[in-house]
Amino acid sequence: MDTNRINKLFGLEGRVAIVTGATRGIGRSIAEGFVDAGATVVVVSRKAEAVDETVRALQQRGGTALGIAAHLGDLDDIQRIVDTTVHAFGRIDIVVNNAATALSQPLGSLTAEAWGKVNDVNLRGPVFLIEAALDHLLVSPHASVINVISAGAFLPSVASAMYASTKSGLLSFTRTMAAEFATRGIRVNAIAPGTVETDMVLNNTPETQQRMAQACSMKRMAHPDEMVGPALFLASDASSYVTGQVVLADGGLVAAR
Repeated sequence: MDTNRINKLFGLEGRVAIVTGATRGIGRSIAEGFVDAGATVVVVSRKAEAVDETVRALQQRGGTALGIAAHLGDLDDIQRIVDTTVHAFGRIDIVVNNAATALSQPLGSLTAEAWGKVNDVNLRGPVFLIEAALDHLLVSPHASVINVISAGAFLPSVASAMYASTKSGLLSFTRTMAAEFATRGIRVNAIAPGTVETDMVLNNTPETQQRMAQACSMKRMAHPDEMVGPALFLASDASSYVTGQVVLADGGLVAAR
């Protein structure tokens, strides 16, 4: 391999990436990392003001970005994300399914309404976004899907059973889609973060945050920027022979259990 190819191994020049939940936390960091690597990024989130602010920030970094205010629980919105992206840029190369809701209820007190909300956003939405983008991914020479799941998909999650179950479901779809699309030029992989310093984690009590941080071998939370490396690896040609895999970016949480 020559030096020029090494220098471009993690580059995303000329590629169009949809990143859901891209206005804060892990999604925001991935969006920033992708524009820095040369990708055009489509920022998707529910709140229009946050979307607009994120697009401006990405443009100030020298990147090309488009914002779409949409709800992953709405199938019409999912199709609009794909149609708007293709209308603007003519292609889709990367889909990052990061948006999720952490709505939690204890076992024994689950409601159908809460169950529906969590499953619609965390599982149905990502799967149908891939379905909607499929025809465009099939003609991309660099098609990559990255599903952001959770270390909770591998562990008992008594306090967040619905959330963890949707992430386990998305893991199953990751592996099955990877097998189905492998010979058709689409790679499908997942990142499983552990405890990351996001709003989802910081909404817990200080005592709970400390317990979550100490649960992994590294005895700390991750910064959202620490998820950019795994995402760049899975989106770029650096992982051209990788599909159906999960990068456990969890500080050793699963291994410690």
